[in-house]
Amino acid sequence: MFSLILAAVCAVLYVRWRSRDRRMLRNGVVLVAGIWLAFSGVAELLTDLVPAFGFVWLILLALVPLAALVLAGFLIANGLTMLRREGRRLGNLLSLLLGVAVFALPIIAVALLMTDQAWAIGLAALLFVLSGYFGVVFVVFLAYAVAYSRMGVEAEPAAVVVLGSRLIDGTPPPLLKSRLDRALELYRDTEPRPLLVPSGGQGADEPRPEGAAMADYLVAAGADRGDVVAEERARTTEENLRYSLQVQAESGRPGPAVAVTNNYHVLRAALLARKLGIPAEVVGSPTAAYYVPSAFLREFVAVLVEHKWLHALLLLPFVAFVGFLVYAIAMTY
Repeated sequence: MFSLILAAVCAVLYVRWRSRDRRMLRNGVVLVAGIWLAFSGVAELLTDLVPAFGFVWLILLALVPLAALVLAGFLIANGLTMLRREGRRLGNLLSLLLGVAVFALPIIAVALLMTDQAWAIGLAALLFVLSGYFGVVFVVFLAYAVAYSRMGVEAEPAAVVVLGSRLIDGTPPPLLKSRLDRALELYRDTEPRPLLVPSGGQGADEPRPEGAAMADYLVAAGADRGDVVAEERARTTEENLRYSLQVQAESGRPGPAVAVTNNYHVLRAALLARKLGIPAEVVGSPTAAYYVPSAFLREFVAVLVEHKWLHALLLLPFVAFVGFLVYAIAMTY
């Protein structure tokens, strides 16, 4: 019963914080915590009412290792697909590396415990702590990324910013076309028509600025040339957002802005907009299914790096406990 009360508290916090600002990752923390507490509370009630349900939960718990193996197999298969279709860049290796880690870490942990050495037991405990911590953080990130991407646009946008990505042979590839098509949907569904700001500078391997190529695509697809103003300097997501809002201000189209990117990038772009103090929501466009796992992992790593000191602080008590454990074990030898 206590779990259900805590779940209700989390639900209230989630609604309140989300209504205040949807672009906060702490919304995801209380969302996941509330779902877990509600599930635990319902499981406890069912077990009290029907004791046989206790065996069901034990069976589900026993299936966790099998689920981990299935997940590892999926990640490895996806990683091989990414290598075949996208090349051998580090970002494309993430799902493969994670799948191998899911297989290997339990084996490494058992091997360390079998050495019967204090430092090895401590290292095994540290691997367990780190895996558990980052696993929970990833679940929070993924759950709220999905939740945020389904919220839609609250107000009619005065400007629709399209975040750029690399061109291929001077034209938008399918990944970027997906963003542009989503922007066109918003453009056609809004009255009066919003300003379209395709944003992206020129990379070293690109024959023209991304913004210019994106603008040509939008006009060719039916957007009024007078409603399209390209931003051609940005090289990062932060610059996409800042420079595009400058373009909107200079174009005399005041009002709320919406940024468009692919669905895997939505939450990080929204978090960044909030950090920069930019009053813009972010919406997503579809992405090829095989590309999504590695893309989400890249976004997760990027968010971890952006908040590295916060995570280091949160991990400190756990690491200190592992250190104390190693010391206590060493003293017994």
